[in-house]
Amino acid sequence: MGAALIELKNITKRYGSNLILDDFSLTVNENEFITLLGPSGCGKTTTLRIIGGFEKPDEGQVFFEGVDITQTPPNKRNLNTVFQKYALFPHMNIEENIAFGLKISGKSKDYIRDKIDYALKLVNLDGYGKRSVSSLSGGQQQRIAIARAIVNEPKLLLLDEPLGALDLKLRQEMQYELIRLKNELGITFIYVTHDQEEALTMSDKVVVMNQGYIQQMGTPENIYNEPENAFVAAFIGDSNIIPGTMVKDRLVNILGADFACVDSGFGENKPVDVVIRPEDVIFKKPGEGKIDGEVSHIIFKGVHYEMEAQAGGFEWLIQGTKPYEVGEKISIDVDPFNIQIMNKPESEDEEAIKFDE
Repeated sequence: MGAALIELKNITKRYGSNLILDDFSLTVNENEFITLLGPSGCGKTTTLRIIGGFEKPDEGQVFFEGVDITQTPPNKRNLNTVFQKYALFPHMNIEENIAFGLKISGKSKDYIRDKIDYALKLVNLDGYGKRSVSSLSGGQQQRIAIARAIVNEPKLLLLDEPLGALDLKLRQEMQYELIRLKNELGITFIYVTHDQEEALTMSDKVVVMNQGYIQQMGTPENIYNEPENAFVAAFIGDSNIIPGTMVKDRLVNILGADFACVDSGFGENKPVDVVIRPEDVIFKKPGEGKIDGEVSHIIFKGVHYEMEAQAGGFEWLIQGTKPYEVGEKISIDVDPFNIQIMNKPESEDEEAIKFDE
């Protein structure tokens, strides 16, 4: 990745008595695809709007390539924003929509013509220029909104839940399109979504947010496989989060049974939370695993079966390709490398933890 493009330093933002961002800092490097991920109200869209200049922080600064742009209006920033509602002009055809920003900036007709042709080819809509906006599907309209943004050659493209209004198939297609565009154009992308699959599929870096704080930041693989706390583990994919006791380094007691693990540094006989992904739970014959139990529920999900099993007084969620019958006796085991240990929060308020890189 390149040098720092955007830096948010100690940003605080309130709406009335509601604290949305609390001393929030973030660095985005050139040519990164970074996703702000979290539930509604976590502060991700507010962060995007502050970067775009649509909101001003109450405290803190926004830097673009090292220059303070905190008070710079949106139209003076070298970035563009694509919203969930595409904001295309219905009285203009596609060419006119794409050319709108270029005409305002006083570009020549030849320059604009070349840019329109280039942008339409880039979003796989070559030859659509004279069509009306109303003749396009949702996915095509979104591509035009992206084309209108990229013809201005921004260094940064902000995307605020741009695929939320599309159906599943179109959404998946557009995910691949955005990855392709990012690789071809070399533009930095900051993407806002509450969809975990979108974040894991497209991002170089995922920033998981909750209650105005960064809960965890890292690669999709790191976020999924090594969640820092119970919030991240529960929000990113399905998880079994089980209370346990760290007996000693590399040994944890889960529901009365000792499991080997690879974590250390948690102390001895300390209460912890244990994260085990459903796909990492191993079914064995009764008596051959660590905890015996019984299958209580099964659903076919297409690529796998999703099952629940009662074992050790806990309801386990399990995913696998082999179906088991409801009522079937089983025993549960887990590979040591698939057991993730986390410190147990000392209070309910600790769920919103501020993490430093």
